[in-house]
Amino acid sequence: MSFFSVIIPLYNKEKYVLKTITSVLQQSFQNFDIVIVDDGSTDQSLAIVKSLNNDKITVIQQENQGASIARNTAIAASNGSYIATLDADDIWDKNHLLELKKCIDTCPEAVLFCTNYNIKRHDGFITKSKFNFEYDNSCLIINDFFKANIINFIPTSSSVAFKKQDFLKVNGYNTKLRTGQDIDLWIKFGLIGKIAFNPKITMLYNFFDQSSLSNSDYNEDRYLLINNYKNEAQNNASLKKYLDINRYALVIRYKLLDQPIDAKKVKQDIDFKNLNYKQKVLVNCPSSILIGLKKLHSFLIKNNIYLSAFK
Repeated sequence: MSFFSVIIPLYNKEKYVLKTITSVLQQSFQNFDIVIVDDGSTDQSLAIVKSLNNDKITVIQQENQGASIARNTAIAASNGSYIATLDADDIWDKNHLLELKKCIDTCPEAVLFCTNYNIKRHDGFITKSKFNFEYDNSCLIINDFFKANIINFIPTSSSVAFKKQDFLKVNGYNTKLRTGQDIDLWIKFGLIGKIAFNPKITMLYNFFDQSSLSNSDYNEDRYLLINNYKNEAQNNASLKKYLDINRYALVIRYKLLDQPIDAKKVKQDIDFKNLNYKQKVLVNCPSSILIGLKKLHSFLIKNNIYLSAFK
């Protein structure tokens, strides 16, 4: 049995998957196996994976069913003590699994273990992740996970590990969600136990690739995700704030698509005390202004300038 089973869902990532898998095979901590589920790729992704012919790699093929089912299938087939997840277009530094193991050894009581990461906005433009809590260089348990998680996500689908039994305890990835299934999983972990964090940066998160398994504009799924936890948020102010930040983001999405009725429906559930001044202004802007600001935002990113609603 391996210490880690590395789980990779794969769908049409021929430009990235070789570099992704190579970053795993080059890990300084070598006690791992890799389970890849090809979710019906129509490009050369599967052929590239099969050409590697490495004993550490198990490849499972399925018809296209989406990211949730692909990940659940991979984890069901795994036999590692811990599951480490990775998207097929992200890159691990050589010390990623080693730093995850340090986090596990330091904080064994946690149910989810996370490392720090950088964000690739486009080729040649990388920004640091920012979180809403203080930390130094040591692994730690996050005191208030939902409050800490409102800027960048502390866990990502390529920077975490967890025990298979804890994953099964929360019923795995929600197969009803075509997007946001990873966020849903982090919420479920945050509700049942402690979250551990290693401040060491060990991963590059590919934020800009629009062909991602879960990057389509499934706003009805985002709405379902947010509202799945209304009852839990009634007695958890931090979770309510976290959900309201996500509601704010969904309102902006709806307005950019010129869907004012849907935007109004989501907006009415927001406690505006949970938004900062900039967010309050943006969420009340007409669609025409938001579209212009979105174009400006994209222009600035192309010119290596990143601005956030949290600044």
